[in-house]
Amino acid sequence: MQWILTFTCVDRVGIVSAVAGFLAERDGFILDSQQFADLESGHFFMRVLFQGAGPKFVDDEAQLSNDFEAIAARFSLQFDLKPADERRRIVIAVSKGSHCLTDLLHRWSSGTLPVEVAAIVSNHEHCRRLAEWHGVPYHYLPVSGDNRAEQEAAIMGVMEESGSELLVLARYMQILSGEMTDGLEGRAINIHHSFLPSFKGSQPYHRAHDRGVKLIGATAHFVTGDLDEGPIIEQAVERVDHRATIDDMIRIGRDIESKVLARAVRLWGERRLFLNGNRTVVFG
Repeated sequence: MQWILTFTCVDRVGIVSAVAGFLAERDGFILDSQQFADLESGHFFMRVLFQGAGPKFVDDEAQLSNDFEAIAARFSLQFDLKPADERRRIVIAVSKGSHCLTDLLHRWSSGTLPVEVAAIVSNHEHCRRLAEWHGVPYHYLPVSGDNRAEQEAAIMGVMEESGSELLVLARYMQILSGEMTDGLEGRAINIHHSFLPSFKGSQPYHRAHDRGVKLIGATAHFVTGDLDEGPIIEQAVERVDHRATIDDMIRIGRDIESKVLARAVRLWGERRLFLNGNRTVVFG
């Protein structure tokens, strides 16, 4: 079987050599390796895909992790070691708009999105039939100013009960509280229907149309307490011209949103994504 080792640490000489040596001593064969040294922050990031290639290699997560602890302690690594075929579990939050949810569920059900969709939560009933058609539990959790704390606690409960690591806001039209964003630091991804940092907030296509822009786009980013200011994961744009109406921009934008969000979820699912302060490191 194949394994993925990811880690980050303060940069110093000898890290790559130590990891390669660790695997070589155990008949580990490196299939893919990517690393990045951020000279500004002084941090190092690495992702290694490997498998056994000899009698000394043991396909056991606990033993591999335990053996690697010596390297981790030596370089103060924050590491994660998992089977490459292990599907990380997610919960998807949605409101009325279904285009991003539909795209994610199609990719997941066809086997091209490397995650497990554990549940869907929504403050509306509009997407229940879609969820049920795909066999995914659907939790209707209406929200108002009076019950926001209880509703957000229920969402967190769904994540915990389903064993999910990530909340995907697939056009979920609610602003999360500071308490929830703090609790989900690095564990919530949002899709914004704009090429951030331009046209943040509501009705970006209307404001883009008013400005006569020639490029529209979408941005997937981690959720933080600062609205639409979280570390950017993925972006894409599409060219438009003076003939494009607001409806044209919305139609084109929805396609971009779906693709960009799916890419961000795929990168997370394949453990290619690292937080780096207010930025991200993405190994494509």
